[in-house]
Amino acid sequence: MRRGWPVPVPYPQTREFQTFRSNIEYARNMVIAGQSLAAFQSPVIDVGDFYRAAWVQAVGALDHWFHEELYRRVAMLVGQDNPTMPYQLTKFELPLDMVEAVRRGTTTLADAVAEHVRAKWANAALQNPRKISEALKLVTEQNVWDGAAKQLNTWNHGRTAMTDQTLKKQYTAITERRNKIAHEADLLDGHLKQRRDITAADATDAIDWIERIALAIATTLG
Repeated sequence: MRRGWPVPVPYPQTREFQTFRSNIEYARNMVIAGQSLAAFQSPVIDVGDFYRAAWVQAVGALDHWFHEELYRRVAMLVGQDNPTMPYQLTKFELPLDMVEAVRRGTTTLADAVAEHVRAKWANAALQNPRKISEALKLVTEQNVWDGAAKQLNTWNHGRTAMTDQTLKKQYTAITERRNKIAHEADLLDGHLKQRRDITAADATDAIDWIERIALAIATTLG
């Protein structure tokens, strides 16, 4: 349960979410390291780089969790041979060599599908709301962003009125700043040396949002 939340929110106990929490904690430790060094005011060290690294790490943690949760749920759904599995999963196509391997009994259908889903999505960055929705359609028919927004409103006792669009906008703002850090060295537009301002509070807020989004989506998925 994240301290400071309006209601106690239990974390999923899956290995995948535990890994996510570990990665998020690593990001928080980067912020703490930057705060510890800030007092020295060294001309050599830009503590903002610790906060930038924490920001990138947190977005990467969520990206990684989306992938691992996708693979886990695909394997689980196919292994159950449930006729009510999501439509996109029922239409997922396997290469003929994998179909033949299943026919010969050298692999299971669940393993074959999970392996091919991994091959298809492993190099896809799940940092765009549309792409995330596309991937998760393999494991749910729900609008995960709408469900997550409603879950956040519930946890906030109705004091917020977040929608799927406002939640996507919030997440997109975080990932766009991540991209500026990762791909543009966080330089101000038109500058070759001056970087955008960033504080420990900025990075912490982004990390908190990423953790909330992950937990809300995990709860929506069930």
